[in-house]
Amino acid sequence: MREEISQPKSNRIGVLLLIKRWMSCGRSFIKWSVGGFIFFVLALLGIDFITGYSVKDRIYTDINKLPDFHTAVILGTAKFYSKGVPNLYYQYRVEAASQLVKEHQIKHLLVSGDNQTPYYNEPKVMTEDLLKMGVPKNIIQQDFAGYRTLDSVIRANKVFKLAPFIIISQQFHCERALFIAKTQNIDAVCLVAKYPEGHVKVRIREFFARIGMIWDYIVNNQPRTFEKVVAKELKTN
Repeated sequence: MREEISQPKSNRIGVLLLIKRWMSCGRSFIKWSVGGFIFFVLALLGIDFITGYSVKDRIYTDINKLPDFHTAVILGTAKFYSKGVPNLYYQYRVEAASQLVKEHQIKHLLVSGDNQTPYYNEPKVMTEDLLKMGVPKNIIQQDFAGYRTLDSVIRANKVFKLAPFIIISQQFHCERALFIAKTQNIDAVCLVAKYPEGHVKVRIREFFARIGMIWDYIVNNQPRTFEKVVAKELKTN
């Protein structure tokens, strides 16, 4: 009879010990998860700060204080968002490029962007708008293989033989482009284009883009191609 009574009691003790062990594991998991999240956030902030700080002396907001470079590279982006809304990042970049050509005696302007399909051609669109703004056609050159910032910066130097040159984009993008240039021993500075107000999501996305930038540096990623690429356009009959 005593054995029958003690057996359920020992079972209850075993269950309680098991629950206690699970709770302990749960607390450890939460601690590690919180710790990992904090480390991740600090790493993001650290990479972001180091990127900007390491190239701060290469960034210019005043066009009149730029060094006497006569070549420039405008980094591409879409002219419109998916719903047909104008992309102010694009607008402010081409405006800055036009101003730079007119006021800084630029003799060579490389428009670099994505043209992976015939339906999307950043360099062509930028060229058309720059011509409308009065930029001479004979100083514009197109890089249709500027698929990423890394491609645009390195190809400007290695493929189009530009050095030194001025990069044109918003400041957060300038910092990443200049960091890439610095790690590749490319002499470049950046003219900061106006930043659209209220575009917080893009700046948040930049944190993660900088992680990709560090990864590219660690594994020594290079542009997809070092050839001059012909534009992909729709065939017309």
